[in-house]
Amino acid sequence: MKLLPIVLIRQLASYARTPSTYLNIAIFLMLSVALGLYTSPWLEKNNSDLHVFFQFHPWLYLLLIPALATQLWSDEANKGFLGLMKTLPVTAFDWVVGKFLAAWFVASTALLMTLPLVVIANYLGEADNTVIASQFLASWLLAGSYLSVGCFICVIAHQRTVIFLLTLGLLLIASGLSSLLDALEHQAPIGLLDTLASLSPALRFNSIDDGKLTLRDTLYFISMIFAFLSATTVTLNYKHS
Repeated sequence: MKLLPIVLIRQLASYARTPSTYLNIAIFLMLSVALGLYTSPWLEKNNSDLHVFFQFHPWLYLLLIPALATQLWSDEANKGFLGLMKTLPVTAFDWVVGKFLAAWFVASTALLMTLPLVVIANYLGEADNTVIASQFLASWLLAGSYLSVGCFICVIAHQRTVIFLLTLGLLLIASGLSSLLDALEHQAPIGLLDTLASLSPALRFNSIDDGKLTLRDTLYFISMIFAFLSATTVTLNYKHS
């Protein structure tokens, strides 16, 4: 735990000196603003909200999260990470959590840069800022859960292209699971479909229609993050041994 902040700062520095980090954030922001301004029906109703804007977040993160994940272990992979673990007094837990928090910080920064949309929503109508705050929190947790998947992919794959494609594929399945479940509505048991729906972070995120994030939803995202980070740490320790 003592060296976790060092890993965190080191990874943040790695993101800061990588031009693709800024490019990925810029793409995320441009798409977010475009979708937020041109798809939200602010001009057609009295009260303004960002519900439509947040509906796109599971898909927008498909561009941002895999790109951030590919940078998590790039420096260590070039230096022979398993050999590096034997020479440095840093535990696998420190490496995994420190790097994850750094990536989550970058994703959080990108999300916070969309806050001007809140100002616009309040200017155009009577926005419910409590609901909007809940939606931002849900989006932040969704980004963390997606990043935890990316962290796990990073320790079982080594090439950047493979990491990106595997992370993108898994997140695409999670984001598009609703279409699959709709297609299986009359072919599979309802209990099975409900179970699959409850396991999808994107479906759970989209189910927060009123913007009220419940304790159950919060615990789901936290549990998912904990599960994948634990799996990442165990896998890293296994490879180290």
